[in-house]
Parts: sequence; structure tokens; C-alpha cells
Amino acid sequence: EQQRLVPFTARYVAVVTSRQSKLGLEAEKTLIMPGTVRYEVDLAAISATDLAWNAETQELTVTLPPIRLAGPEIDMAGIREFRDGEVLMFFTDAEQRLDAANRAAAMRALLAQARGETPLRLARGAAIRAVEQNFALPLAVAGMDATVRVRFRQE
Repeated sequence: EQQRLVPFTARYVAVVTSRQSKLGLEAEKTLIMPGTVRYEVDLAAISATDLAWNAETQELTVTLPPIRLAGPEIDMAGIREFRDGEVLMFFTDAEQRLDAANRAAAMRALLAQARGETPLRLARGAAIRAVEQNFALPLAVAGMDATVRVRFRQE
């Protein structure tokens, strides 16, 4: 119904530390935050111009839109924190500031990991295999000995 293919999911862990100094005191918090990212292909974005049939070679070429990242979905039960500098945190808003800085940095770190070359390559490969199968099966059932080639628009 959503017309989204999720060919790949990955779990990442971000470890970030923030520090604050004030009034000669220091506070530090380390956040370990796991999260899951889904790699999605919007199948609704495929139009007739993204399909090319070569009758001579019996080859169907399918051009997919770019993979999009969904998430990260944070595993709240898996979050761990380590802290130092209780005095500064008790008397100032240092803890709230450190928490906010760590959350923002952890989200950036999770997304940076998800955008890495290796996970994107794996996600593209999984998407290509899934779409090839989804197009090849109906062609085979129709009695056609066709080859299906899948690529992404940016390639």
C-alpha cells in the first residue's frame, strides 16, 4: 500500500561525549545510542519512462529512484549514559545542555554511518536483486525468456 520497498536495514551505534566548564567546575556526559535505519526505494516514483523494453534482446531495463533513508529509529532501551561532574550538573543547567548536545551529535553520527559507502552499496545491491525478481517472475509466468536489468537514476 505504501509502495515502498525496504531492501535493507542496518543497526548503528553512536558514541558521543559532551563537556562543559563553568565556575571552575567541569561536567561531562557520554551517550551511547543505538538506532536502526531503513533503506527505502519509493516504487510509486517509477513511471513509464523508467521502464525500457528491448524486444530484440528481450531485455527490460528498470530505472529506480535514489534510495532514501528512514530513521534512525532509536532503541530507547539500549541507550546508556555515563556522567562525571555531578556538582556542576546539580547547580546549573549543564546536564540539560550536555543531554541536548549529545542527542543532536548522536543523531548526526547515526546518519553519517548510515550514509557510508558500504551500507549504501549493500542497500543498492539488495534493492536491485529484489526489483529484478519482482519483474522477472511475471515475465517468466507469461512465457517470456526475458532479462531484467535494474539501475538507479543517479548511476
